[in-house]
Amino acid sequence: MKGGVKLLAVCLCLAVATVVVAEDPYFHYVWNVTYGTASPLGVPQQVILINGQFPGPNINSTSNNNIIVNVFNNLDEPFLLTWNGIQHRKNSWQDGTAGTMCPIPPGKNFTYHFQPKDQIGSYFYYPTTAMHRAAGAFGGLRVNSRLLIPVPYADPEDDYTILINDWYTKSHTQLKKFLDSGRTIGRPDGILINGKAGKGDGSDQPLFTLKQGKTYRVRICNVGLKASLNFRIQNHKMKLVEMEGSHVLQNDYDSLDVHVGQCFGVLVTANQEPKDYYMVASTRFLKNALTTTGLLRYEGGKGPASSQLPAAPVGWAWSLNQFRSFRWNLTASAARPNPQGSYHYGKINITRTIKLVNTQGKIDGKLRYALSGVSHTDPETPLKLAEYFGVVDKVFKYDSISDNPTSDQIKNIKIEPNVLNITHRNFIEIVFENHERSVQSWHLDGYSFFAVAVEPGTWTPEKRKNYNLLDAVSRHTVQVYPKCWAAILLTFDNCGMWNIRSENSERRYLGQQLYASVLSPEKSLRDEYNMPESSLQCGLVKDKPKINPYAGA
Repeated sequence: MKGGVKLLAVCLCLAVATVVVAEDPYFHYVWNVTYGTASPLGVPQQVILINGQFPGPNINSTSNNNIIVNVFNNLDEPFLLTWNGIQHRKNSWQDGTAGTMCPIPPGKNFTYHFQPKDQIGSYFYYPTTAMHRAAGAFGGLRVNSRLLIPVPYADPEDDYTILINDWYTKSHTQLKKFLDSGRTIGRPDGILINGKAGKGDGSDQPLFTLKQGKTYRVRICNVGLKASLNFRIQNHKMKLVEMEGSHVLQNDYDSLDVHVGQCFGVLVTANQEPKDYYMVASTRFLKNALTTTGLLRYEGGKGPASSQLPAAPVGWAWSLNQFRSFRWNLTASAARPNPQGSYHYGKINITRTIKLVNTQGKIDGKLRYALSGVSHTDPETPLKLAEYFGVVDKVFKYDSISDNPTSDQIKNIKIEPNVLNITHRNFIEIVFENHERSVQSWHLDGYSFFAVAVEPGTWTPEKRKNYNLLDAVSRHTVQVYPKCWAAILLTFDNCGMWNIRSENSERRYLGQQLYASVLSPEKSLRDEYNMPESSLQCGLVKDKPKINPYAGA
């Protein structure tokens, strides 16, 4: 009997040990990045393919999965991918921006390793080097919930990703030459849905097929260069359930404004007459709107889609009102087994306010864009590597912009690396102020933030009384309408070098971005990982031996 008890105890210990050492699943991908030819708008042009695909392959993941992507650069110039919205906890080494990584040289490869934690939702990836985004190499990235964590809706019949974007018939190299010469790239030539422009005459092949009475999850991402887009489906409502990794209150919408860099997750029920229907994407805030269609087909349906397309809304005030209707779902589970709303951000004291004012001007006769008077330029040595190897004084200086810039500072644009020095775990307010007539879209890598307000006019501290301090959506991208401001709140608890950028590729390329440096005060692996052995080195640190400055917890 005693022997049986002893055997049982040993078995239990082994079972516990097995649970403790078990790792989260690993998923491996090998991507070959090449040039190819496609005709998205009927004109043959050079595009960038991933494994021969345009757009690139979708990544279908679950929270806590380890994603390994070995990227082989077969282009004739350096290349990088960023995983838009994935937070890379303690790991800006995988962020895929010029401030954090050396680009992958032609003919070489780099293996990304990242783990999407606490982020059930819809995302995408795209290239950050040169103007490569104008040629493709973008694709969807979904993070599903683990079985342990319930989502606030029934399992859909299927899950579809819809990538919408503006498109130019000029090559990415030609667009880059325009910008390098001081010119704008101008207005786009057309709109694409999943890499295609619909003919709108019923002859297109359906992008998706639906079963009568079934409900589908549809993820809509604007992966374009500069245009805000409105998305709608003929005769169908869209129930918004998720936005950039957060569950939201489930309101029905006839159409959604999706600004550059943003992703929405909606439910669509096939509850109409079985036939064809158009999905419609069109530009917003352009004088002469561009529109395209994609076909939905009911299984066994009879009859073509109506040629009468649903109209897009008019004006930015409509879009602002839609933004105000978005609310965090405080009762839904987060990626961990606790409610989203258990984090009471509205009760935390603000320790620093940073106002970022977007401007444009000319330097030596060439167009540049800036934030609070500084137009960012990427040094040859990535900012993160300069910090890591202790050569900051040879590469950049911190806080070259003021937290509350004067009008003179904003007007007198200078070109240099733009890096904010942020204290670890400080709760910070960032205000994006837009004095221009165009809609801006801003993104922060490494974090989700609470978009507490978007309002007309100029920001002052008194405007805080208009903040939503209860259920603003936790997200990573926010739009700012003409002559308006937007305020976001967040705790900078993720150590690393993180990009704050305009999602307008033209503006980002010409300097409208900066980096937030969040250093580990104790140099501990609890706060940040050491530089991976596989990381590339370039610039001043190209031949320096790798170091491991962070100690274990």
